[in-house]
Amino acid sequence: MLLPYLNPNVIEAGCDEAGRGCLAGAVYAAAVILPKDYKNEMLNDSKQLSENKRYILREQIERDAVAWAVGVVSPEEIDKINILNASFLAMHRAVDALKVRPEALLIDGNRFKPYHDLPYTTVVKGDGKYMSIAAASILAKTYRDDYMQRLHQEYPVYRWDSNKGYPAKVHREAIRQYGVSPYHRMTYNLLGDGQLELFSNDDFK
Repeated sequence: MLLPYLNPNVIEAGCDEAGRGCLAGAVYAAAVILPKDYKNEMLNDSKQLSENKRYILREQIERDAVAWAVGVVSPEEIDKINILNASFLAMHRAVDALKVRPEALLIDGNRFKPYHDLPYTTVVKGDGKYMSIAAASILAKTYRDDYMQRLHQEYPVYRWDSNKGYPAKVHREAIRQYGVSPYHRMTYNLLGDGQLELFSNDDFK
């Protein structure tokens, strides 16, 4: 059973990201403030839920939340500032967009870059412990999945409709055969062979 909050006396926003380990595409993060006595038996870590349940829950979260928002950091920005900083920036952008200002943040993971003067608590595997982080994980995951589906329409050879940009075998084989797209993270080991082989966008046929 997930906990409703860490501190009942403050307005908490749960934050989580999706897409850190992907070879392509933006990293997404969400911030969610849930009502104090919120109950939802379905709510869980997004990785423990079926795709269908994630989208059902997204509608419920967006309907029920006091406030919610999604932040995005592009592949180009990831390459400039690295994925860890990009994940923090995506969370900051999500918090920026909240219509209600939180008084504290609950962050999934063990590291975070402070957001202005707001107190924060990092929680390892927090998406399986706190409702607000679980809700954020569902929004981040589903909005990123939607985005990768759109990119798949542009570049179907990578099969982003199924692998969502993660380093699946079919994805890496397509990089080897066709080169990269404009959405690949060029600072990543795209071929998975221990060598960082850089392509230009002109290599895509």
